[in-house]
Amino acid sequence: MPEGDSVHRLAARLRQVDGSRVVAGELRGGPDAGRAFGDRVVTGHATHGKHLLTRFDDGVTLHTHMRMQGSWTVTAAGRRLPRHVAQDARVRLVLEDGRTVWGIDLPVVELVPTAEEHRVVGHLGPDLLHDDFDRDEALRRCSRDPDAPVRRVLLDQRRVAGLGNLWANELCFVRGLHPDLPAGRVAFGPLLDTARRMLRHSATAPDAYQVTTGVLRRGERHWVVGRAGRPCLRCGTRVRARDDVEVVGSPARRLWWCPRCQPEPTAA
Repeated sequence: MPEGDSVHRLAARLRQVDGSRVVAGELRGGPDAGRAFGDRVVTGHATHGKHLLTRFDDGVTLHTHMRMQGSWTVTAAGRRLPRHVAQDARVRLVLEDGRTVWGIDLPVVELVPTAEEHRVVGHLGPDLLHDDFDRDEALRRCSRDPDAPVRRVLLDQRRVAGLGNLWANELCFVRGLHPDLPAGRVAFGPLLDTARRMLRHSATAPDAYQVTTGVLRRGERHWVVGRAGRPCLRCGTRVRARDDVEVVGSPARRLWWCPRCQPEPTAA
């Protein structure tokens, strides 16, 4: 699932091309579709939540978002993508050394001045993976709607950036919080500390990507996600699940929880 740790790992992989000169290529999607690329140097890759920022030496940033379907790959000199994959390319950057960077099936592709990156990420909350994570600001944003369910707060990128559905569910289990527990009854300090620690481990440790239990065996990598009807790995109670529509008109997202480890909220 593409979440903050996914994009963090992606940026680390794409940094292999930092310092390379782009000699040809184009954008094939978004408002700048048809824009040719050439004679510019990739100066770096940065992330904010689930957003990727590819910066160039001419003061322009390529802002992309993978959502659920996008991906990136780099082909070696003389190698090509399969035709059925290449037809979904939205970004093509040919480098001076012959390698090519491809952004595949990206739903968000746009150019912004590097000095104005705030136009595309400024609305987001503090990023849990940033070294300068503003914990106090994240606490303020997460606490401003005390009646909102905790899982919905964690998923709101305007409050804190980087958590998707997998992490929201797993974090609620780890902290013993029912996903419907009102935010006003949640100690967000310890919750965000746990989120930051787990997300960073997933983003940086080999073989740890989105493994929340520490166990690599199939079916045991997550505490509750994907385990509806199966015994809780901690207490043996059957994990429950339901679909939840957070915003009218948006697709439903799946909730998982253990009724014993995450007791249903009682009236305050």
